[in-house]
Amino acid sequence: MKNQPWRINIVAIGGGTGLSQLLSGLKRHVGPSSGDLPLFSIRELTAVVTVTDDGGSSGRLRDEFQMLPPGDIRKCLVALSEDELLMSKLFQHRFDSGGELRGHSFGNLFLTALASVTGDFLEAIRLSSEVLAIKGRILPSTMSDVHLIGEMENGASLFGESLIGRSPLRIRKIAVFPQSCDPLPETLEAIARADVITLGPGSLYTSLLPNLLVNGIPEAIRQSAAVKIYIGNIMTQPGETFGFSAADHVRAVIEHCSDFPFDYFLCNLTPISAIQKQTYLAENAAQIDIDVEEVASLGVLLVFKDLLAADHDKVRHDPKKLSQAIFELVLSHASRDLHANPLQTEAVSL
Repeated sequence: MKNQPWRINIVAIGGGTGLSQLLSGLKRHVGPSSGDLPLFSIRELTAVVTVTDDGGSSGRLRDEFQMLPPGDIRKCLVALSEDELLMSKLFQHRFDSGGELRGHSFGNLFLTALASVTGDFLEAIRLSSEVLAIKGRILPSTMSDVHLIGEMENGASLFGESLIGRSPLRIRKIAVFPQSCDPLPETLEAIARADVITLGPGSLYTSLLPNLLVNGIPEAIRQSAAVKIYIGNIMTQPGETFGFSAADHVRAVIEHCSDFPFDYFLCNLTPISAIQKQTYLAENAAQIDIDVEEVASLGVLLVFKDLLAADHDKVRHDPKKLSQAIFELVLSHASRDLHANPLQTEAVSL
């Protein structure tokens, strides 16, 4: 009799391009087992997405229609859709002609129209998910109208993600306004059911930490029995994390959450090319230094993998490599805990 795959629930937390890259790799394993790791398949894939964006098309729609910013939600919808579908390309289409539509993407406008028709942004996400036949579920980290406040290294405060992200100054700390914002019950339920919880990759202060400032989310992660993985960025970002090492990223999470609620720090070990190094250095960005001893001193387990995408221009995580690294880490974690967790013992024995 053929062994059945270990079916797991994954909650991926983040925002921006990093989260969509991760989701595009994980979706290949939703449903019946296939691909390079036949031991695994994903029963339930939930993306928890930051909603603090206030710039560009999302910011304009947010201000005009008093709604949550749709941009990061749209990226996740497209990432979880079937690549060959025309609708996924349509959702990403951005109007570049003059007039009021300039700069808007069709997907943002579609979500805005659905939210207006239904009177419910969550329902707009659900209906869009059906249109794109996505492999998973997308939830905003909060339904509150929240904005970011950044305290910069010179003591100044900046209001709004777009200003914070463009500042050449390094960020000392961020907060959300208003301070009290709650997650959806569905988010807490998904975290409680999860076998794997990931945070990242993505902009530390504007895509990742905002999710951990929502009431109850860090506590739910701590209480979860899931394998908890922080996915490190490959590059620093101008202003936001320029000069940050891996340990600096861990310290930032600890400063905002009082601890590091993850079991592992998954990071890329492959050097970027000389051309990429030169290109990014001109933009005040560099490959993150993995200071192993410093990270270990913070009580965090480092896992090294080749996660670099084969791209001659932009530095990105490879979705296939990243999803495979997560599954391999889960299997390794389960192997170490055979006697401590009967459910994991059963999974490994398949």
